[in-house]
This record gives sequence, C-alpha cells and structure tokens, in this order.
Amino acid sequence: MAHFLDPRSDLVFKRIFGEHPEILRNFLNGMLPFSDESQYIASLEYLPSEQVPDIPVIKSSIVDVRCKDASGRQFIVEMQMQWTGSFLQRVLFNASKAYVRQLEKSESYDLLCPVWGLSLLDATFDPDPDAYYHDYQIVEIGNPQRVLEGLRLIFVELPKYRETNPQDARKLRWAWLKFLREAGDAGSQGHLSVEEFSAQVGINEPLRQALGIAEECGFTREQLALYDGFWDAVRIERSLLSGKFAEGKAEGKAETLLETAAGMKAAGIAPEIIAQITGLPIERT
Repeated sequence: MAHFLDPRSDLVFKRIFGEHPEILRNFLNGMLPFSDESQYIASLEYLPSEQVPDIPVIKSSIVDVRCKDASGRQFIVEMQMQWTGSFLQRVLFNASKAYVRQLEKSESYDLLCPVWGLSLLDATFDPDPDAYYHDYQIVEIGNPQRVLEGLRLIFVELPKYRETNPQDARKLRWAWLKFLREAGDAGSQGHLSVEEFSAQVGINEPLRQALGIAEECGFTREQLALYDGFWDAVRIERSLLSGKFAEGKAEGKAETLLETAAGMKAAGIAPEIIAQITGLPIERT
C-alpha cells in the first residue's frame, strides 16, 4: 500500500473535504458537538470559499472549506497550521460575516440560520494540557443553559489529542482526529505501518475513502512538488513566528517588529492586518 500524504496540507485537505461532500458530512457529524442524531447533517452543498488575504507571515497557514446543509445551517471548516493572537478574532469575524450575509435588504431576520465554525489547529493556545476541544457559544452568564442561537465556534488543538481508548459515542471523532494527526507518519519509524493504521482508522466508508484519497500514488509529480512547497512554507512561517516575532515581543526588540511592519506595508498589506500580526499599535504600522 502506498504512503499517505499528510491530510493537514492544503492540497490533500481540500481534495478530501472540498471535493467529496459525503466525506465532509461524515467528518462534521463526527467532529461537531451535536446533542443527538436529530441534529446530524443529512446532506450538504459547497459554498465558495472566501479568499484568504495574502499575508507574508502566514500566507500558507489557512485552508478553509465552506458548506451548508438542507436546513440552511452554514459550516466553515478551517485547517490552521499556525497560531497568532488574532486568530480567535478572525474566526469570529468570518463567522459573523457569513451570518450577516444570509439576508438581502428587507428580508426578515427569521430567515437567518446558524453558522458553525470548526477550526482545526496544528498548534496550541490554551495552557491546559488536557483541554484540546473548545466549544464557544453565546450564553447568559447567570444561566448558561440559556443559549442565544446563531453562532457556534469549535476549536480543536490537534497536538494535544491523546485519547487511545475512545467510547463508542466518540469513536468517529477519534478516528478522524487520528487520521489528521498521524496519517502522514504511518509507515515511518516509530509509527504504525500503513496497513495497521488503515485497520484502526478505517471504521466506516467515508474514512476509508479519505485514506484512499490521501495515498501518495494518487497525485501527480507536479502536485507532489506543490505539496513539498507547502510544508517548506509552513516551516519558514513557524521559524518566523517562533523566532523573529517571539524574540521581538519577549525581549522588547521593537525594531524587529517595525522592520517587519515596514516590509508588510510596502507589500500593500492593510494597517489593520499588520497590527494584528505584529502586535504593534495601528498608528505605528
């Protein structure tokens, strides 16, 4: 059996989840915190993905797929390779924009349908080592059972996921997370063989299809070159974020951030985005 390409890359992620609605439906039903099967997605259709701004520091980091189901609920699925302090706000902004754009002028607010955002992070942001799944809703502080429906945001920190013996009710989520985290390593030293990994993860037909799509032999030489280029770009971005930016903030080396901001400004990046990425006040961008 061929080697699997890493499904977290833009090329593989979009081929699996952006071209196969039944796979995406199964993935969302496993990943989202639906209270019972009556909330499951029965069918879905794709929506145009919004163009992600070409920000030099994180231009290769974000992959998104958008869809809606028969009841009108919208789902925004993102694979985020990096973490910055502005990421939560950006996800909230995008989900809110999708919610608002449902209505044309003079249409009734009763026509609004919920928007769900599922963000898969190949990074960590919460200091709690055991908390990998974060479910955000708008609730009444005095009575959290009272929920203001409309927006719901889910963040999954992939590096933290360690569950090895999932209960039946969570086995589908476990299998999808294991697929995302470990498929690219299957067959390499210290990891399960490709056959063992497939036997563990392929618990239903959509997952077996995803495994087949991720096989290296299904990609052309040109696509494999793009795949390698994606990971090269991610490594560079991680070095920038952990090196230049972290050093500049931690040690107060404002000149490093100012130089970066100047380069981004020269490239035509909006001051608001520069401020989000560098942490500098907007008036200094």
